[in-house]
Amino acid sequence: MSESVPASDPRRRSLPLGVVMVGMVAVSWWPAFTLGAWGEIFFDDVLALWAASTAAFVFVLVERRPVGGRLARAFVLLLPSVWLVLQFVTADETTDIGALIVDLAALAAVLLGIPFTLWVLVGVVWPDLATSTRARTKWLVALVVLGIAIASFVLGLNQQLFLTCEDFAISGNSEPPGCVHDSTPAG
Repeated sequence: MSESVPASDPRRRSLPLGVVMVGMVAVSWWPAFTLGAWGEIFFDDVLALWAASTAAFVFVLVERRPVGGRLARAFVLLLPSVWLVLQFVTADETTDIGALIVDLAALAAVLLGIPFTLWVLVGVVWPDLATSTRARTKWLVALVVLGIAIASFVLGLNQQLFLTCEDFAISGNSEPPGCVHDSTPAG
């Protein structure tokens, strides 16, 4: 039998923040893992970020708030679009410096774009977040998400210690460099 939680219970007020934290972690762990395991963030993660940040960009431009704060948020939401434009501009680039600039832009777009886009989208869904949540609690959420992203990156770097090449193959992923084959006999 489940226990009913009264509306005045502090646990009910903190539930949306927990959902926000879990959602942010669920979205950000995989790109961090792939960066560690394969040394890159896959195009589908970057394009998903681009789609979400573009939608958030449009919302930020039309929302009813003072222009000053909106412009800064809109600029950061454009980072994935800047990366995409750079991909087209430097597609025929043969120098290593051009590729490096595009790679750095993609990394910045993902590292800054994922958490920021998520935070803006959370603000869209839960407008009272900025005023109803203490700064210390917001920092806690940010640190938890960052900590899990860093842990996911480290797990990706060390995937050969707990995953096999077959684990990657069965999940539909390519084998990352350094993966180890399962040594147990089939049977």
